[in-house]
Amino acid sequence: MLPPATTQAQPGKLLYCDDLAAKAARPGTVYTSVAPVAAGALTVAGISTQVPAHCLVKGKMNERTGPVDEQTYAIGFEMRLPVDWNGRFFYQANGGLDGSVVTATGGVGGAGPLSTALHMGFAVISSDAGHSAPTPSFGLDPQARVDYGYNAVAQLTPMAKNLITKAYGRGPDRSYLGGCSNGGRHAMVAASRHADQYDGFLAGDPGFNLPKAAVAQLYGVQQYATVTTGLTAQGKPDLQTAFTPVELNTVAKAVAARCDALDGLTDGIVSDIPTCRTAFNLATDVPSCSGARDGTCLTDAQKTALSNVFAGARNSAGTAIYSTFPFDAGINGTNSRQWKFANSQVLDTGAVGFVFSTPPLGPNRPSGIDFALTFNMDTDAPSIYAASGVYAESSMSFMTPPNPTQMKNLRERGSKLLVYHGTSDPVFSSDDTTNWYEGLRANNGGDASAFARYFPVPGMNHCAGGPATDQFDMLSPLIAWVEQGKAPDSVKATARGTGANVVNAEIPAGWSASRTRPLCPYPKVATYTGSNPEDAASFSCK
Repeated sequence: MLPPATTQAQPGKLLYCDDLAAKAARPGTVYTSVAPVAAGALTVAGISTQVPAHCLVKGKMNERTGPVDEQTYAIGFEMRLPVDWNGRFFYQANGGLDGSVVTATGGVGGAGPLSTALHMGFAVISSDAGHSAPTPSFGLDPQARVDYGYNAVAQLTPMAKNLITKAYGRGPDRSYLGGCSNGGRHAMVAASRHADQYDGFLAGDPGFNLPKAAVAQLYGVQQYATVTTGLTAQGKPDLQTAFTPVELNTVAKAVAARCDALDGLTDGIVSDIPTCRTAFNLATDVPSCSGARDGTCLTDAQKTALSNVFAGARNSAGTAIYSTFPFDAGINGTNSRQWKFANSQVLDTGAVGFVFSTPPLGPNRPSGIDFALTFNMDTDAPSIYAASGVYAESSMSFMTPPNPTQMKNLRERGSKLLVYHGTSDPVFSSDDTTNWYEGLRANNGGDASAFARYFPVPGMNHCAGGPATDQFDMLSPLIAWVEQGKAPDSVKATARGTGANVVNAEIPAGWSASRTRPLCPYPKVATYTGSNPEDAASFSCK
């Protein structure tokens, strides 16, 4: 499908709501409720915001009984259709293991956003990606795996566009798809598989190699367990004792000492990650403990464990399983700590055990940290590439974008892809995204910027947090790129200090509460050019 002849989307008015279910009837689709919603407050993730009047449609598609576990499955969704429509459609790709139909408002990127796609007038859809609980047991069902990986987008997109057509009397002029984390993965996968259906894709901290990253989390558990100093109430290694917050802060300060000034200003932000890679050396730049651990040093064993994790998960032969991670000032963030020392032994063990291994390893093994500690990088890790019996697709097939460093259909259709990634993301490495973009550049004459741009976010943890300017809007520049041909040369980002709609408690005390910085398209780096160090205008992308 070619993009519409008109350049910019044109506004429209909602024509139908109460009787929309009958008008938009489709085989395999059940609308469970259709109702008008008045303009007013809507609470999403604990934050109350004002939303425009709209029509709320809830439903499900392709309901069935799973042949393996005999559970009921369907692709659940909700769609919000504003009365005053901007002519655009936004597919909200959700994160984690999906499994919940979260409120369809449409993220614009970054943390504590000041707007949403719904506020901007988009018709927005959200889904559970084919299973009704955010637990990994759906991985026992072969079809649920594929729906989660890519098929939910394929099924929901024509249904949603039909619903828009019936509601407004015409289809969307422009269509966008975006999300962060697994939502970023969804966007990358859709950019490869469904460039014919969408004009713009927004991929935040994309886990496009999610099965590999999940295995790397288990590798991290194994490494951190070697330096724990305490046990949990269950008698298991307490990963929280592997590195104290003070010890990781010591590492963060050492990184900053070597790398902070590389962009021309010592300001608590490491912008020049490529140069920092050679400037910082964990072995020599962080003091080694000569006695007891007191927070000012690391033991040799701690340095070994941390070096192994940041060098990337490997098997016993030294073959890489997942990407390296960059050392960054955000290594001591609470979000980073949560992923490394908590989520790794709960979320990732379940995901690998039930969804990513083939056949599923989880049903026959202990769960939690025991699963991680006994997971074999030589014999178990290859299961993410396996297909077996009713599981006809491996997780590396159904979870990852086909030919991600080509994006031929995206390029030829004229669609655009914006990617952003926190350089202190502890679960999906920004190095992996950097390597992907380098491959995309190489396969497109050395320059992919005409259709895809990548914006590293210095200091940001997984989608948010850390010592970072992590409040930004990537959707508006994507729209301007798609509809006006204005490619983004930088994106302004703000720190969420005191007075912000959602305050980031990890903003350093010396920062202005409203510090701004330009996010620069890779390989450019935000470089200080003089004047006010708290203002984005004092930096340029070089």
